[in-house]
Amino acid sequence: MGCSMTDYEPKKRMSGGKPDTEKRERKTKSIDVTNATRMMTRKVKTARGRKISSKLWIERQINDPYVKEAKIKGYRSRAAFKLLELNKKFNLIQKDALVVDLGCAPGGWVQIALKLGAYRVVGIDLLSVEPIGSADMIEMDFMNKDAPDILKKKLGRQPDIVLSDLAANTTGHRQTDHLKTVSLVESAAEFAMEVLKPGGSFVTKVFQGGAEEKLLNILKKSFKTVKHAKPKSSRSGSPEMYLVAKGFLIKK
Repeated sequence: MGCSMTDYEPKKRMSGGKPDTEKRERKTKSIDVTNATRMMTRKVKTARGRKISSKLWIERQINDPYVKEAKIKGYRSRAAFKLLELNKKFNLIQKDALVVDLGCAPGGWVQIALKLGAYRVVGIDLLSVEPIGSADMIEMDFMNKDAPDILKKKLGRQPDIVLSDLAANTTGHRQTDHLKTVSLVESAAEFAMEVLKPGGSFVTKVFQGGAEEKLLNILKKSFKTVKHAKPKSSRSGSPEMYLVAKGFLIKK
């Protein structure tokens, strides 16, 4: 229970104690706003059995402002901000659009597509995804030979946009990982060009300087515009970029 300074009577000083002189009032230093972010950075101790790479990943997640903002806004992943940025720049998702999301787990892009006005989203991922509104989620590897037909049946009609945030599991061997990623991008592009309605759009994640020249040439013949973009919310040290193709052309 507290008491005011006027009610306080100093106790008799014991031998060996500190002098009964009046203590100086301690003032809390003001925070340097410019260094606030740096000062808030948290470190993670290396636990037994935990790899240094895992420690660094955890630290990066804890201190990532987009991860924090995603939690505040209720987004399932920081990737939600990437789609918001791409949509702002390229005006991708129109009201009442039918959207395909390849590699949809954990559902950040599905949330944003619905928020932007899509009337329906059909997603696929080899990982299970908790339900999100009216979205239809298929738990299956997109590279499964049956996946494209299952997606087509679920769609019912030609979609307005195909989004792909697919990424191959890395092996640590750069050339192998690059080839695996290129294969995913090519498969996603091939699917998009099979199902998109005229004028539709295709967005895909690419790595290491963008898509292969062969694929770029194909897309340039099939879409009015094809551009690379790197959202600010994409980590600066990451080699990922996004390929945005708009205005799908009718095949003659």
